[in-house]
Order: sequence, then structure tokens, then C-alpha cells
Amino acid sequence: MATSNRERGLPLGATVLAALFVTALVTSQLTAAKVLAFPVPFSLPFTGSSLVLPGAALGYALTFFASDCYTELYGKRAGQRLVNVAFAMNFVLLGLVYSTIAAPAAQSSIDPGQFAAVLGASTNIVVGSLVAYFVSQNWDVYVFHAVREYTGREKLWLRNIVSTASSQAIDTVIFVGIAFYLLPQFAGIGPQLPTAVVLGLIVGQYLLKLGIAVVDTPFVYLVTNAVRSAEGGHEDPIMG
Repeated sequence: MATSNRERGLPLGATVLAALFVTALVTSQLTAAKVLAFPVPFSLPFTGSSLVLPGAALGYALTFFASDCYTELYGKRAGQRLVNVAFAMNFVLLGLVYSTIAAPAAQSSIDPGQFAAVLGASTNIVVGSLVAYFVSQNWDVYVFHAVREYTGREKLWLRNIVSTASSQAIDTVIFVGIAFYLLPQFAGIGPQLPTAVVLGLIVGQYLLKLGIAVVDTPFVYLVTNAVRSAEGGHEDPIMG
């Protein structure tokens, strides 16, 4: 007896990529408050001899890898659905975190103040990350599909780099601009940072994300080819 679509469930590739996307996304929300500094052997505009960026940048860069693989395999509408469902999961995460912070702590618990300081992201971080996510991730899916329509199956490397590089630029400017400049400057929400520091955060975060976009391209080919081979029914990408 043939197995029904309901019994087969979602393809394994779709399940793994969706899980990777959502895991990286919610992790980036929890790690956004820490500011990272990576030393570099040369001086850069605004950031000097180190790349300074929010901790969310590492997990967030992985979301673009997962969404590009997902869109390549399952199409534009599936990619948009993944992005927008995951956007709603941000609010689930925030609800769970803040309800846990508000709940009474047992005597054996870790210090509630420290717990809240680590997990309770400030309003400027939450607003900046949500707006940046919604705009940049939908842009990523749109551009990825637009380049694919223009080039056909060929040049997966081109649509991966173009979509990720442009969407990462949008994400970086919106997130840093809202979280570390607009809200602190005009609404008094969050710490006010000098303009040079804000620009340094933009430069540092974008350069790291751009580097990841270039480095992850072979892995996009590897993953999409592996999923196509395992699932069948997908056209193999051509290295154009």
C-alpha cells in the first residue's frame, strides 16, 4: 500500500532547514545584548583594528544561509512562509522569556536580577531586531527569487551572494540605526552611543556578515545538492 502524503510528512530537508532557521533566529535574539570585538590585522573606517558587532550577528548570519537553501529548494512562497512564521516565533520567545522573568523565583534559583539582565533584552534591541528581521528577510527571499528568474538554474552562487549581501546591509543599518541611534537619541530608550561608535557597529557587523555570505556559498551548493539527491523531484543546480 502506497504511503500517503500525510504519513510521509514534511521532507527531511525542509524540516532540518526550517529548524536551523528558527534556532539561529531565536538564538540571535538571546545573544543580541552582548557586543563582540574581533581583532583584525589592519585598520578599518570607524571600527579601527577590530570588528565590533552585536552578538546576534553570528546566529543571524546563519538564518540567511538557511533561508537561501530553503528558497532554492522549495520556492519563493515557501521561503516567504518560513520567514513570516519565524517572525511570529520571535513573539513566542519574548513571551516565554518575560513571563519566566516575571514569575517568582525559588530560593535555590540563580539570582533573578542576573537572569533578567542576561535574557531580558532591552526595548531598543527588541524593536530594532524585529523591524530589521521583517524587512531584510523578506527582501532576501524576494531578491534571491528575482535573480533565479533572471539566470534560471544557473549561478546559484550569484543569487546567494547578491541576496545575502544586500539583505545583510539592510538588516545591519536598520538594526543598529534603530537600536543604538534612533531610539536612544529621540525616545530615550537604550544607551546613547557616539555616532562614531554606531558607525563602527554598522561597519563591523556588515563586514563579518558579508564574509560569511561569501564563505557559505560552497555549503549552499553542498546542502541543496544533497537534499535534491535525497528527496528527488528537485532540479540539480548548475555551477554557473
